[in-house]
Amino acid sequence: MATIISSKSNQFRCVGRILYSQILHRSRSTTLSPPSPSPRHLHSSNLPLHQLVGPQGYGNGYLVLCQRFLSSTAAGNANQESSSSNSSAKDNSDQGKESGESNQKADAGKPVRGGPVSWLSFLLLVATGAGLIYYYDREKKRHIEEINNASKAVKEGPSAGKAAIGGPFNLINHDGKRVTEKDFLGNWTLIYFGFTHCPDICPDELQKLAAAVDKIKKKSGIEIVPVFISVDPERDTVEQVREYVKEFHPKLIGLTGSSDEIKNVARAYRVYYMKTTEEDSDYLVDHSIVMYLMGPDMQFVKFFGKNNDVDSLTDGIIKEVKKYRK
Repeated sequence: MATIISSKSNQFRCVGRILYSQILHRSRSTTLSPPSPSPRHLHSSNLPLHQLVGPQGYGNGYLVLCQRFLSSTAAGNANQESSSSNSSAKDNSDQGKESGESNQKADAGKPVRGGPVSWLSFLLLVATGAGLIYYYDREKKRHIEEINNASKAVKEGPSAGKAAIGGPFNLINHDGKRVTEKDFLGNWTLIYFGFTHCPDICPDELQKLAAAVDKIKKKSGIEIVPVFISVDPERDTVEQVREYVKEFHPKLIGLTGSSDEIKNVARAYRVYYMKTTEEDSDYLVDHSIVMYLMGPDMQFVKFFGKNNDVDSLTDGIIKEVKKYRK
């Protein structure tokens, strides 16, 4: 047995030497060898070993075997890697699908709940609340100012517009002469409507008017023409009006006229008046208690009500005159 093994080993050593010499000889040779079968052909060929070796000898056969072994090994590795990558991609896809389905199931099973309030949301809430409070306070102050302005406007008597108050008239003065609105052009005029038989209101208003005219003259040098127009044409004759105006101011001009003439001028100045009767007494006339300030063009400027005292009437007229001159 040992002899056989030794013999075989010697044979393999001889074959190895021959193959080695053949490899060295072919590498040094300049002649071209015929093309050898491709690795793919060798891999798929079922030819026996001695046919694969061919007439070139065992050296060429050894090389062919090595090439076949290397190509089959590389192809196997490539196929293994391809199958491995495909299986990996499939596994990842399956895992992704399973993960998505599990997440959907988990989300479907969870109740929808709001997250905790962030600092940004809290700051926005505080800013919104502060803005609402500021807006409410501002609107409240504006509303209070509007009420105050409205009260002040009612007290001072704001202008109702030039076209709404005033207009042409034709009356008789306390000297018995016919006058119209044109006779007062170029002067500031303060007109009051009343009647000579008025027990208290008319005398008080005429005294206030006279005092304001003198005070305006003294304070600012502005000349104001005071005018009294009767709303009781049945009793207020020229003589009656003349005696009446002398009691208040030397420059006070009294005007009267017929019932139609008084009605027209009262309508032009939006003055209300109506006779009233009382038991065991003569009739009285209920009328508007207003003073009308007319400009040098006899256009309406402003009216002043009963609530104005001498000082407020004086300051109000001076203010309007200065505003007009600007």
